[in-house]
Amino acid sequence: MPFARLATATTATAHIGLGLAAVGRPAYITPDRDRDLPGGRTPDALRERAHELLDAAYAQGVRYFDVARSYGRAEEFLAEWLRAHPDVQDVVIGSKWGYTYTGDWRTDAEVHEVKEHSVAAFERQYAETAALLGDRLDLYQIHSVTPDSPALTDPALHARLAELAVGGVTVGISTSGPAQAEAIRAALAVTVDGEPLFRTVQATYNLLETSAAPALAEAHDAGLTVIVKEALANGRLAGPAAPPALRAVAGETEATCDAVAIAAILRLPWAGVVLSGAATAVQLVSNLHAPVVDLDEGHLARLGELVEEPATYWKHRSELPWS
Repeated sequence: MPFARLATATTATAHIGLGLAAVGRPAYITPDRDRDLPGGRTPDALRERAHELLDAAYAQGVRYFDVARSYGRAEEFLAEWLRAHPDVQDVVIGSKWGYTYTGDWRTDAEVHEVKEHSVAAFERQYAETAALLGDRLDLYQIHSVTPDSPALTDPALHARLAELAVGGVTVGISTSGPAQAEAIRAALAVTVDGEPLFRTVQATYNLLETSAAPALAEAHDAGLTVIVKEALANGRLAGPAAPPALRAVAGETEATCDAVAIAAILRLPWAGVVLSGAATAVQLVSNLHAPVVDLDEGHLARLGELVEEPATYWKHRSELPWS
């Protein structure tokens, strides 16, 4: 498991990862992108921003970097950064397949990504990923698996993924939607030649959406590495948008809301890596203060009252505009 590298890291930030979803393409579903991103959002401008974030993250102890085929040119930006830093050998690189980017580098595209979990889609997208990341790819996850995904039941796909694992690339899933727990448990049951196929699970978990927690604990107990995404609920748990209870705890702990939200997840015994989706260096630095936030049981109890019903949370998320 490539994540064993993180066990030897001495920095408190080694278990915070950097995801490049927000800077690999011009449009995404987080707010205030006009404020956070360079004007024009050209490929060169976002390449520069991605490299700036990667530099800052590595310098501050981050050792996991997360991209996907559907994140525009994120794999390309990361591959360029890795080539420019051949001495950086202690990071873990993860990508995902299953969505194709269709936004054509436009913020007003009618469709920004298209989902397909077939063997043909895997073969095509793995070739594209391998052409960019080569032997630096440590983890390849199926993007946004839901309980009805053929990726959970297709033996031909499972056999092909098992071949990838034999070749040294760890195979995992990411999940999305109100039935994440069901998808995670179904994935835990997938075996090839009697051996579990999936060794990681990347799921949405935050102060508003905690429904996957029991299944994620089960995955951890089964030996999988758990990667937490959307820890800030696409901006709902950061800055002025944060709910009053979170802002109050942030004030009492002399921390930012985003750091508090991430700190609460880092305390969970099953959370292996928590992703930052920062779009600016200032946001990244704020996120990376999470390991030193001192939360007591009273703080955690108040934060626990923020939880929403999964259907409510995911309906809100589905209505967020790409901007």
